[in-house]
Amino acid sequence: MSDFVLIKIHESDNVAIILNQGGAPAGAELPGGIELLEAVPQGHKVSLTDIPKGGEVRRYNEVVGYAKHDIKQGSWVSEAVVDMPTPPKLADLPLATREKPVLEPLEGYTFDGYRNADGSVGTKNLLGISTSVQCVAGITDYVVKLIKQTLLPKYPNVDGVVALNHTYGCGVAITAPAAIVPIRTLQNIAKNPNFGGEIMVIGLGCEKLSPSRLLEIDETQAVNILPNSEAAKKLDDHVVSLQDENHHGFQDMVDHIMEMAEAHLARLNQRRREPCPVSELVVGMQCGGSDAFSGVTANPAVGYASDLIVRAGGSVMFSEVSEVRDAIHLLTPRAETVEVGQALLREMQWFDDYLSQGQADRSANTTPGNKKGGLNNIVEKSLGSITKSGNSPIVDVLSPGERIRKRGLNFAATPASDFICGTLQFASGMNIQVFTTGRGTPYGLEVAPVIKVSTNSTLGRRWHDLIDMDAGRIASKEITLEEAGWELFHLILDVASGRKQVAADRLGLHNDLVLFNPAPVT
Repeated sequence: MSDFVLIKIHESDNVAIILNQGGAPAGAELPGGIELLEAVPQGHKVSLTDIPKGGEVRRYNEVVGYAKHDIKQGSWVSEAVVDMPTPPKLADLPLATREKPVLEPLEGYTFDGYRNADGSVGTKNLLGISTSVQCVAGITDYVVKLIKQTLLPKYPNVDGVVALNHTYGCGVAITAPAAIVPIRTLQNIAKNPNFGGEIMVIGLGCEKLSPSRLLEIDETQAVNILPNSEAAKKLDDHVVSLQDENHHGFQDMVDHIMEMAEAHLARLNQRRREPCPVSELVVGMQCGGSDAFSGVTANPAVGYASDLIVRAGGSVMFSEVSEVRDAIHLLTPRAETVEVGQALLREMQWFDDYLSQGQADRSANTTPGNKKGGLNNIVEKSLGSITKSGNSPIVDVLSPGERIRKRGLNFAATPASDFICGTLQFASGMNIQVFTTGRGTPYGLEVAPVIKVSTNSTLGRRWHDLIDMDAGRIASKEITLEEAGWELFHLILDVASGRKQVAADRLGLHNDLVLFNPAPVT
């Protein structure tokens, strides 16, 4: 019996990956009597048959490449010996053709969240301080540090205060069509349920993106707002403009911000967690630092948990256009309606065009770490990535920065960049995120809890205090996929309720929010 373990996903596949830590040496006897012709690292592919030059390399029962030359059985099928397939053409894909699966409702599950006046529910209780322009970031960071030191101890029910700094607001083509992406992103970040409506805005006074626009006050009226009107009250309660002629020096600006912050903190401090149905959860699903195990363990487990969330009436977002594009033919049949399918194609085409304008294509997505982890190209990566979406129908498609409209499984179009994807999902209403990784990343968000799931137990053991759940146990058959999905489902509820704290929050590891700005910079 071989000491080495191969993981083959589908019976039609002609490659499999090596499970063993450290990989396998040349001459090793593999299951099925295959002799390994060269050393192969953990997670990398081995040819199970002879593959002729130009022949299909199949994983997930899909073509992930074509052999550049004859590949003998037992060979390492690395990036160097495989040509990448072309992406599926968008014109003739089937739309909403799959028979809708019967998903039995999942009842009786709740989490303890913070109810808001608009009906949404937060998983954290935060004061968010947004900015209308990068110029004020220094003072924002200054006052956030001061608030944490002097004010937060007086308001124990508030989880924290977050500076929502960004690089937008001025020196940009503010009226360009694509400018709507960063603008609505900032507008919708302010509406995230984790802020409870108590958002503040620090502006400079001469920027192109005015604070009134961030608060969605009609700019044509903003210059002539009547005293004591609702708009005037909203600005007075939420906005500090540093160029206001009433400010006399830096300390006066700080005092004004601190006074406003204390009023917001006092209201936030009145919020309490209460039992809420799972239908109020909006869970963002993302992956980063992926490897060949991602599509075998963590992402399928996330997909199983996604279906449980949907069955319980909740909402799930999956994203990352460039990690969906090569598997789009597997998703369009799952669209709930033809219109949803067409919206998927619209976002794929938009991103194709965006990359083309930058003289790039979707192959630019795959990182050196992905390849070291056994992923030869974006095709293979995409086929593993989409398993995060589970099996539910896709009910809606969100353009970058749009707010969620429907409960169920949503595709939120974003770039694959971890930080930009997280920012856009948060703007779309995500109140908790699940993040899978095979290579490892300390990624976290202060604005929403991020549950990190390792795809392999080698990483899970090495990063034992950074990873919240090890899905590598699926590969070693310590748990089943279903057991892992249920474990993750319960972990999501516990973290959303504040009963468990994710590693990133415990250690204070938080990435900045990063806007996606496809519009010109002037």
